[in-house]
Amino acid sequence: MSKNLQAVKRRFEIIGNTPALDNALSTAVRVANTDLTVLITGESGVGKEVFSKIIHSLSARKHSKFMAINCGAIPEGTINSELFGHEKGAFTGASAERKGYFETVNSGTIFLDEIGEMPLDTQAYLLRVLESGEFIRVGSSVTKSTDVRVVAATNVDLLERIRKGKFREDLYYRLNTVPIHVPALKERRNDINLLFRKFTVDFAEKYRTTPIKLDERAELIFENYSWPGNIRELKNVAEQLSVLSEEKMITADILLEKLPNLLKRNLPASLRGEEQDSFQEREILYKLLFDMKNDLNDLKSLVFELINNNDLSISNQQLNQLKRPGYSESYQVYNQETPTRPNFNAEEHNRETNGSVSIEDHRPILLDSQSSQEYENSEIIEESLKLADMEKEMILKALKKHNGKRKEAAKDLDISERTLYRKIKGYDIQI
Repeated sequence: MSKNLQAVKRRFEIIGNTPALDNALSTAVRVANTDLTVLITGESGVGKEVFSKIIHSLSARKHSKFMAINCGAIPEGTINSELFGHEKGAFTGASAERKGYFETVNSGTIFLDEIGEMPLDTQAYLLRVLESGEFIRVGSSVTKSTDVRVVAATNVDLLERIRKGKFREDLYYRLNTVPIHVPALKERRNDINLLFRKFTVDFAEKYRTTPIKLDERAELIFENYSWPGNIRELKNVAEQLSVLSEEKMITADILLEKLPNLLKRNLPASLRGEEQDSFQEREILYKLLFDMKNDLNDLKSLVFELINNNDLSISNQQLNQLKRPGYSESYQVYNQETPTRPNFNAEEHNRETNGSVSIEDHRPILLDSQSSQEYENSEIIEESLKLADMEKEMILKALKKHNGKRKEAAKDLDISERTLYRKIKGYDIQI
């Protein structure tokens, strides 16, 4: 790491040696002395505003004003007036003319945080400012000019918002002249304990106490926690432990007693757009598994009958594996320990077979030598148990049943027609 980068870290109190952090900081330093528009991305609480201040402080505009504006905190009805100003009588309550932020911060830097929450009409005004430096106050017809550098930031995926029609594509590419991604704390595992020690020292000075420390196990808990609130959450935890803990050496037990939520891993949930399709796909797999279970039970029943009817030898352990719920204990199978003819409960068997087979029909099934030889020479072909193959087979059956009509087949499979179309394409099924 260069000495220049180290000096920037000391000046702005940036803690950490992660390569991703160094790359973001290096980009901010390189672009600072230009007038290029910068788009800073990253999760909430990673310190995007600090990067905007670094860019302003190292630029030629450092002696002019710097203003940070949270676009998500300004009501939609007043944001145009706040940014670009308004004339007297432009709307109810406009008792006097007012300069907007772009006019007030002329020759300075404006940091637009949460740019993804900006209304569409305001985005059009902002695009004009970025392209020509011109804007019009609300209620006015006079064009004004401004020389403002814009640094924007967002914690949402702007491309996704473009697909949903909530963000202008031309504005995105105008803002994204120089992209800077600030890594989340979970991407900076080695920096977590360095940041924590820095915060504890600061709070010890603030509250005039001895700084707290973490033992080895407590540090591991910190490193493995996902930190959804990032640096902001870590700082709050450091202050909370500094104030509430009587012990200065924080063990894992003390840590979990004070903050049991640190054991949560915050695993990712399914996306809303895919949740319904995933549920329907699972339903198909469940049906296949239930069908397999029924087929297996039927096969067990057939083997059970063959054993009883042919006086075959079988151990009690194997017998227990063949039994299924509903079979009577009256079935006794001939085995080595009990060399007697099996006792057959006709009444129980008639209930199992709905009375279709009587005790007189319950004769042994004999296999002659020729049939036995043919069986021994036969080839056993195992049925594929892959879920993908079974799913493809179910789709083929449904399409065949409904003569290739996807809508009816999807309804029979209990999935959406869009999901069925995607699977037909994925399995390369020819209709």
